[in-house]
Amino acid sequence: MAVLDTKALGRATLARQLLLDRADLTAHDAIGHLCGLQAQEPQEPFVGLWSRLRAFDPAELSDLLTGRRVVRTHLMRRTVHLVTAEDALSWRARHEPMLRQRVLGVYRREFAGVDLDELAAAGRAATADGEPRTMAELARAVAGRWPDPSPRALGEMLVSALVPNAQIPPRGLWRTRAGVRNVPLSSWLGREADPPSADASDPVGQVLVRRYLAAFGPAASADVRAWCGLAGLPAAIAAMRDELVAFRDERGRELLDLPDAPRPDPDTPAPVRFLPAYDNAILGYHDRGRIIDDDHRGLSVTGARVVLVDGRAAATWSADAGTVVVAPLRRFSRAERTAVAEEGRSLASFLSDGDADGVRITDPA
Repeated sequence: MAVLDTKALGRATLARQLLLDRADLTAHDAIGHLCGLQAQEPQEPFVGLWSRLRAFDPAELSDLLTGRRVVRTHLMRRTVHLVTAEDALSWRARHEPMLRQRVLGVYRREFAGVDLDELAAAGRAATADGEPRTMAELARAVAGRWPDPSPRALGEMLVSALVPNAQIPPRGLWRTRAGVRNVPLSSWLGREADPPSADASDPVGQVLVRRYLAAFGPAASADVRAWCGLAGLPAAIAAMRDELVAFRDERGRELLDLPDAPRPDPDTPAPVRFLPAYDNAILGYHDRGRIIDDDHRGLSVTGARVVLVDGRAAATWSADAGTVVVAPLRRFSRAERTAVAEEGRSLASFLSDGDADGVRITDPA
């Protein structure tokens, strides 16, 4: 097998993630290609799309949310993701066992003796009217029958695991602050989520693997698992192995990929890119070394927004009163500093709707 070094993997990731060249895609098509955007911070997907698309208008994403073509829902890793309506309906059942187990991982003692299927049925009955509810309201609706779990535990189990839900607008709209209100996915999108497949070859899992590799590959099976949280994908990978190509990384891990997917030359120039908090370009791997150094790996799980310079995390950034503030993790060359400042000014203009373009680069930590 050919060996792909860290730089080659990094360039492949940038290409698949639309970060090497901004793409001429609609926001809907980009969200589909990327297998969704992590979105527990409601405004972050706007920056994620701005960094990836050549002509992105925030109103386009807001319209997709109000038009019910994309939804905010708990899915991969039990985190809130912004995904297309089609993917939400197709993928939800495949994720449900993982969603249940992840809630139990936090609240197992509180759910001792609770029949989760009965709790799910009660949750579906309580939300059958399609009215928006907060997590606390839904927990109160069933608490009389299950008094032992705390309201928080009941709410999280119902909203993120047992009852497929969508977080509805105005949460997630451009420059809008709004609390979380949930409605059943079936009410919001007009049909039930696809049922689980009984096919042992795991056809939905095969779709997930194929889509993941298109957006993140080449990657190891551990990377696929880290992205989606699903442990049971070996059958899917085995069923489709003949259509994949294999490489190794410098650690000797087997990496799988689609034959015709882009794998740019490692020396391809990589432009400066500003990533939002919790961007899957970093979080979507078990081995995140292709983009972020081990010394800075913690940034990927603390919600830090990072700046990519030459394809690697080289700074963090924040926005303050119309100014983008960049905090380097290392010293920049003069050319790098100029490129970071230029992209930072563009981002400041985007975030302020054209009212400001300030950028400030601090001294390295």
